[in-house]
Amino acid sequence: MASVSTTIELITREQALARPAAGSTCSQDLAKGPWDFDAPAGAGAWAPSYGPGASMADLAPASTPRQGQIPEEYRLASDEELDARIRAAKDKLGDKLVILGHFYQRDEVVKYADFVGDSFQLARAAKEKPEAEIIVFCGVHFMAETADMLSGADQAVILPNLAAGCSMADMADADSVQACWDQLAEVFGTEPDADGKIPVMPVTYMNCSAALKAFVGEHGGIVCTSSNAATVLEWAFERARRVLFFPDQHLGRNTAKAMGVPLEQMPMWNPRQALGGNDEQTLLDSRVILWHGFCSVHKRFTVDQIEKARAEYPGVRVIVHPECPMPVVDAADEAGSTDYIRKAIMAAGEPTVFAVGTEINMVNRLAAEFPQHTIFCLDPVVCPCSTMYRIHPGYLAWVLEAYAGTGTLPGGEILNRITVPESVAVPARVALERMLAARP
Repeated sequence: MASVSTTIELITREQALARPAAGSTCSQDLAKGPWDFDAPAGAGAWAPSYGPGASMADLAPASTPRQGQIPEEYRLASDEELDARIRAAKDKLGDKLVILGHFYQRDEVVKYADFVGDSFQLARAAKEKPEAEIIVFCGVHFMAETADMLSGADQAVILPNLAAGCSMADMADADSVQACWDQLAEVFGTEPDADGKIPVMPVTYMNCSAALKAFVGEHGGIVCTSSNAATVLEWAFERARRVLFFPDQHLGRNTAKAMGVPLEQMPMWNPRQALGGNDEQTLLDSRVILWHGFCSVHKRFTVDQIEKARAEYPGVRVIVHPECPMPVVDAADEAGSTDYIRKAIMAAGEPTVFAVGTEINMVNRLAAEFPQHTIFCLDPVVCPCSTMYRIHPGYLAWVLEAYAGTGTLPGGEILNRITVPESVAVPARVALERMLAARP
């Protein structure tokens, strides 16, 4: 099966030649190199953007990281040349290097990873190679921050393309969360009740900045991933009357609903409105306060897509990610993390038709890895995660050769290092260690 990148190039070529395309993409710009959307640090015309893909319509804040142009030799190199250069650098560095790759990363990059997994698994993997001098994280910015906080002080974490951020993570910023917290304190007070439970506990999804993880650590809270969200909420309810869950409303709602929390006890918090758009009684009656955030990849999945899959493939097994909207999760047969989806397909003994609601790179990889099954993405449009797609073999070759000294660069140089200040890292680690202890 062709990779997502190859498929996009073929579709775009067919469209350019006015032939009926084999499929469609959400943006023809996906066929370009990511460097077409990078800007030099001093470019006055640069506007914040996540680039083409699922998040291209999301509003990027002014603080969105920029990636300056990488040297031309990496932008013009063929796939074969980049492959040779990456492998040569890996061979030279040996155990000094570990490459982490997220499930959603493009095939052309993830094939070089020493560990492939979801954010929960990669958070653990960052701790398991103490001998590595550099950890190259082929994912997005918040993941690299987490790796920096969990790895050793003598290890450097590198993000090959600084523009690989996350629109969901940007939907909750430190100032907005602090303002929310202050308003909730006015409504709930701050003292524990007769059972010793605090009025509200902050719980943040892994998909957020280090600053928000620190906020959670400072206020007695915990980080969760899609793998352990239910375990984390159980932990929180043992200690608090209610939870403030951010930034992804859908993961919070789907997880709490499955645990028996009524929808009327899960109000939404809109940070642009007083009391999040709620009245005090609604907040007092709440169990889970949901932040108005979402994943643009998983927002694309619909009930109509599921109904179409069932009509075309009677007996199809529909599995979706819990970041999908509630009606989609309710209409599916199962919902679970990327690791859950992979394990469910791996465990299927008989040939099965799977319709999967998660990022297209992972779905295509599963289809290639398990050819005995029919596996396809619920969304018929090829629309990868905008920010994961910013990582390209050219960037990987650039950062590896800079350190290894196998190319035209002298070696020993650490490019695109992600460093979290200790003032932020110390409280954030508290929340992260609670997360790592909350095994599903």
